[in-house]
Amino acid sequence: MTVLVFGRTGQLATALVHHSWAPSADGRPRAVIALGSAEADIRDAAAVANAIAAHQPSLVVNAAAYTAVDKAESEPEAAYAVNEAGPAAIALAAAAADIPLIHVSTDYVFDGTGNVPYGEEQPTAPLGVYGASKLAGEKAVAAAGGRSVSLRTSWVFSADGNNFVKTMLRLGAERPTLRVVADQVGRPTAAADIAAAIAFLEPFVREGRLNGAVHFGGDAPISWHGFAEEIFDAAAALGRPRPTVAPITTAEYPTPAKRPAYSVLACDRFLALPGACLPDWRSSLRKVVATLCH
Repeated sequence: MTVLVFGRTGQLATALVHHSWAPSADGRPRAVIALGSAEADIRDAAAVANAIAAHQPSLVVNAAAYTAVDKAESEPEAAYAVNEAGPAAIALAAAAADIPLIHVSTDYVFDGTGNVPYGEEQPTAPLGVYGASKLAGEKAVAAAGGRSVSLRTSWVFSADGNNFVKTMLRLGAERPTLRVVADQVGRPTAAADIAAAIAFLEPFVREGRLNGAVHFGGDAPISWHGFAEEIFDAAAALGRPRPTVAPITTAEYPTPAKRPAYSVLACDRFLALPGACLPDWRSSLRKVVATLCH
């Protein structure tokens, strides 16, 4: 049985390929096939449908996304093509073939003006093009009518791709002092933990016991500044020099796209499932830092 992943080189797609999937119900091992845009451009509905028909997967995962948050402000058409039209094509093809779909979304669908974790039922209000395009993708997936979940997650990190952890380690090796925003709070989440969550969710989606939006993230919210401190603590434990991390405000670090100040996701729907728990992101972080500092 096959898990078909749209997206090939990103953090999550890489983690999904490396995840140890449980055998299928008949005991056969699971194959994970990840397709990049060269193999199946999700902006091309025919290419998506052909890929699903060719591989006949037992699960489809959409891990492909336009994630350049700031660049999206000047490239809205590109962002919507990948984040809305792409998921629409995947969801329609999966629904037509009656194959369950897990589509990966983001905390940026919320405006972050609250101060308590956001549940799935709370009103969405994205602040920028990236969040708006991801929300449009969620709506397209729901409209397709198949067995599907939009898995919202946040602050993804791993030893692969581009992410905050790798940026901090690089800058920390170059500068004695770093300035990091301290008034934005969220849940850091390892890509490997998201891959495990997707594997965990598969039977619930396949059996029609779960649909719509589901939140998932690391166990303890923290600010970007606090996250940076944890990164350098982990690196220092391995003998790396530790830079000073100075807290600053969002106003002191302006960006083209506005970020939600408080984008902590309430993961109650996920935690209500038998056997579910949120991962210890600090433990996952130490593993990633150890890999990067090896």
